[in-house]
Amino acid sequence: MAEKLRIDIISDVVCPWCIIGFQRLTRAIEELGAEDKVTIVWQPFQLNPHIPPEGENLREHLAKKYGTSTAESVHARSHLTQLGAEVGFQFDYFDEMKTVNTRDAHILLGYASEFGKQTELAMRLFSAFFSERKDISNRSVLSEALTAVGLDTLSALSKLDDPQSINELEATVEQLRQLGVSSVPTVVFNQTDALTGAQPVEVYKQLLEEFLSTSEY
Repeated sequence: MAEKLRIDIISDVVCPWCIIGFQRLTRAIEELGAEDKVTIVWQPFQLNPHIPPEGENLREHLAKKYGTSTAESVHARSHLTQLGAEVGFQFDYFDEMKTVNTRDAHILLGYASEFGKQTELAMRLFSAFFSERKDISNRSVLSEALTAVGLDTLSALSKLDDPQSINELEATVEQLRQLGVSSVPTVVFNQTDALTGAQPVEVYKQLLEEFLSTSEY
């Protein structure tokens, strides 16, 4: 059996550009008929690791972090909603929307990888946060997501307070930062070539074609 092309997606599940980038990448893979030639691995990145447990109003958070005005926020949300629709993803922004801590979500994504359910769980979390107005730092919401993708809820949730699981996540995040990852999405092909930002479908296709044209795939 030929080796598959490994694609690492470094992302955060509260990052709108990450789901847009993934949807574009998926479209590129489908247009090339390469679904069986690639394997996707999700890697953790926390945009806001110091967000308190209760979360923070997203608009206020962006104003504080980037100086974003209300008018700029309205425009950005409209633009993202349009881009999402173009690739089949629904954004449902609302005034009370909060950004939340994603540590637990990333630990569960690591758990899901052991059962081949990582992408499925990532999609469930993106949809819960951006499309369904759910708090994905809430463990009841996380439990629902685990159940939806067929994972053992009790076993998975036990990882959230496990010191080893927490340390492994923090070590991975730090290792990626030391490798130069400072923004997401960052998509790494074959652990050698990286694209940052949500690139157009054609850009992903071009790099995919370069790798898939080699005999090993």
